Amino acid sequence: MQKRAVGPFSINPVGLGCMNMMHAYNEPISEAESDALLNRALDLGYDFLDTATLYGFGESERRIGKFLKHRRDEFILASKCVLLFRDGKRVIDARPESIIAACEASLERLQTDVIDLYYMHRPDPNVPIEDSVGALSRLVEQGKIRTIGLSEMSADMLRQAAAVHPIAAMQSEYSLIARNPEIAVMEACRELGTALVSFSPVGRGMFSQEPLNPDKYGENDMRRGNFFPRLAEPHFSENLKLVAGARRIADQVGCSLPQLAIAWVLAKGEEVVTIPGTKDIEHLEDNWGAMEVELPDSYVAQLDEIFAPEKIAGPRYSEMGQKSVTTEMYEFER
Repeated sequence: MQKRAVGPFSINPVGLGCMNMMHAYNEPISEAESDALLNRALDLGYDFLDTATLYGFGESERRIGKFLKHRRDEFILASKCVLLFRDGKRVIDARPESIIAACEASLERLQTDVIDLYYMHRPDPNVPIEDSVGALSRLVEQGKIRTIGLSEMSADMLRQAAAVHPIAAMQSEYSLIARNPEIAVMEACRELGTALVSFSPVGRGMFSQEPLNPDKYGENDMRRGNFFPRLAEPHFSENLKLVAGARRIADQVGCSLPQLAIAWVLAKGEEVVTIPGTKDIEHLEDNWGAMEVELPDSYVAQLDEIFAPEKIAGPRYSEMGQKSVTTEMYEFER
């Protein structure tokens, strides 16, 4: 599969999301395991790494800086600001001065002079998007970041931001069970020349090769509660029934189930790249192989039908989670 454009960068369509090492799903991995995972990713050819201030309270950034400093010229580095923990609480702070301070702290943890792609992790309802993007544009002028991205925002917000400064990437959850970018964001990305960076293409584990079992979620796993309702009962069992159809297609295509889920995302347009995350080197290697999967249009259409948005049980986020994003919703989700 040919490389794809993210702003001025040309990257392999499958990148590495670095949240899972430290954050959200089950327990963090050790420093030694992170070292092995990150270096194996570069050895395979991964050239787009995505992290954030939020992940492990900066620990994901710190480990990338520690273990990949000597290989910094081998990959495009993306990180995020605005969403963070303060005094033990998750907060959104997109004030210009906070963005500037967050960037300085990220540069120090990452042990680099410049971040290639720096996202606003979430919209801040208390700060005009134009003010936040203005601060990011000043960081571009100062050479501290190279390009600007947004995450989990609407098509309208993307257009407002792009009126201030070009937006290289819009990161959104996009998978067979989360197709909201198809409502409006993908069209806006094509219109503006913005890449769509799909996170959680394997459905937060829903399309893992070994069937996902909510009973095995770790104590601190965000899927355990109701933050991601589709991954918990009573909705999980209903969604798992749909996964059986995808598993049959994967067998017909001759690939793993995660590879099928990733290949479907990449088949949706040349403006799409994706960043599956993992703690496991075997999964890392399997995800990389998704770029070799030849997925005929007929199978894409079958998957579109099996996972039609109205067939997915449960909302994408909890009520609290939904309040932190402006990504468009389907009418049946409201």
